Formats: sequence, structure tokens, C-alpha cells
Amino acid sequence: MKIETIEYPEVENVQHRIAQVADAIIEDYEKDIETHSLPTELNNPDRTVISEILDNLKRLILVGYFEDSGSSVYTVRSKLFLVLNDIMCHLSQQIASVLDLMPGYMNVDGKKRIQVSEGFCLLFIEKLPKIREYIKTDLLATFEGDPAAFDNKEIIYSYPGLNATLIYRIAHELYTLAVPLIPRIMTEYAHTLTGIDIHPGADIGKYFFIDHGTGIVIGETTTIGNNVKIYQGVTLGALSTKGGQKLNGVKRHPTILDNVTIYSGASILGGNTVIGNNSVICGNTFVTSSVPDNTRVANEKPHLIMNDKEKDKSLIS
Repeated sequence: MKIETIEYPEVENVQHRIAQVADAIIEDYEKDIETHSLPTELNNPDRTVISEILDNLKRLILVGYFEDSGSSVYTVRSKLFLVLNDIMCHLSQQIASVLDLMPGYMNVDGKKRIQVSEGFCLLFIEKLPKIREYIKTDLLATFEGDPAAFDNKEIIYSYPGLNATLIYRIAHELYTLAVPLIPRIMTEYAHTLTGIDIHPGADIGKYFFIDHGTGIVIGETTTIGNNVKIYQGVTLGALSTKGGQKLNGVKRHPTILDNVTIYSGASILGGNTVIGNNSVICGNTFVTSSVPDNTRVANEKPHLIMNDKEKDKSLIS
């Protein structure tokens, strides 16, 4: 690419030139291009606020790890009550910002919009005990499954797998309430933090353990049973997405039954693919058909070539 030499531009008529750019952008907005969204009465979802909501939810779900351990029960209860009210306020505002995307609520506005959003938020808050129940089993599975784990505190504060799973479980409950966009923002936030990409629509059972985790992808229609362990680089994906939106709502991702271990680099693809109970999927395998219970799936043992560098000079760089 040829770069032309440009004389150093003079800074003059700054405000006028900025105004011209603003006018050009506004003119482009008015063409109804789908790559923009002008603010509505309640604006658009705020990713910073959503990340703060997740932090507060973490304080509620993992009580004791993010509060003063010396606090009395009354003090902790008071703090949690305040945090719950903060979540109620901010999450309901975020839900209100996406209400137009929810079937049946497109024309709701004003006071009714806030009431509807608070209703959805309250339904979500009532699911927090369930999320706590599930994440406690994930924590136990992580500690029992990893000999390198020192204690629960190390796992909670430093393990990306548990962090990604916790955010997924929060997002999944919003997803099941048909709240759009916000659950995906949450799991993509987790993806950014951990390198683990779990779609909020996936259905994951108890005692779920992600070891190391980087590069894991779990698709929207994936179903995972109980006591499943997954290593880094695993893909639970679709065979093909060339059908685009025609595949919306179709089971595209695999089903993993109970007590399955999937080692690093394995790809399991397809909505009709079922991995049977107590099976092991070895590393770097490519699975596109169902596997019976109690099965070990592996590639053939690789054939290694070892040459003497002194005899084969071509190996020396």
C-alpha cells in the first residue's frame, strides 16, 4: 500500500470542522443503517453497569469470600439486603433498556415499562438460591478434581473456569426468562476475562468442572449433564451454520451425558451427537457421531519420527 506524503495540517476552525463531522454522522444515522442505535428514553444497555451488577451478584452468591468474615450475622444480612436492592435498581434499568426486544413488550413505555422490568428482575433475584446451589457443586467438583488446588479460596479468587461458570449460571437464568442481549453481554464479558466462551443458552448440570479453560467454546444448544469435566481448547459446537438464521431454535450442538471427561483440543460437533454416560473423549479428537455409554474415544497412536541430528543435517536450522 502506497502512503502519500501529507503536509502537516493546520489546526484551524476546529469547532466548525467537528460540527461538520457530527452533521455527517447524524445524516448517516437518519438513513436507518442497522449498525447504529440512537439513545431511547432509557438508553441502551451499559456494559460497565452490567459488569458492576455481576460483581455484586458474586458478593451475594459467594457470601463470606467478599465480605468481612468478622461481621455479625445481622451486619452481613443488612449488607446483603442493601446489595440486593442495588441489584434490583440497576438490573431492572438494564432490562428496561432491552424491553423493546422482548416479544409482547415492544410497545410498553413509561411507568409500565419500569414495572415490567422490575417484575423480570424480581423473578431473577428469586433464582439466586438455585444459582448458589449449583455453584457450590461446581466449587466442590473443582477442588476434588484438581490436585493442584490448595483450597476453595484459591479457586474462587484465581480459577478462570469457576469464574466463567459462575457468570454463565447468572446469565443462563436471565436467558431462561427470555431477557435478551444482557445475558450475552455477561458471558462475553466472562469470555474477555477468561478466554472461555459459554453461550447463556447452554444447559449445564451440577458438579461442572473446567480445568485450565482457555479456548473452550460451548454453543447455545449444548446440553451437559452432571459431573462433567472439560479441559482447555474443547469445542462443543455445530457441524455447520451455513443455514444462518434458518437454524435459529434448532438443536445444533451436542449433548454430553453424566460423568464424562473431555480432554484438551477435542471437538464434539452436531445437534444429534450424544456422548454417553461415563465416557472419556481423549485430546485432539474430532467427534461428529454419538458415543455409547462407557466408551473411550481416541485417535490412533501417532507415529513419531526421531532422527539423529548429526546424521540428518537437514534438521539443524
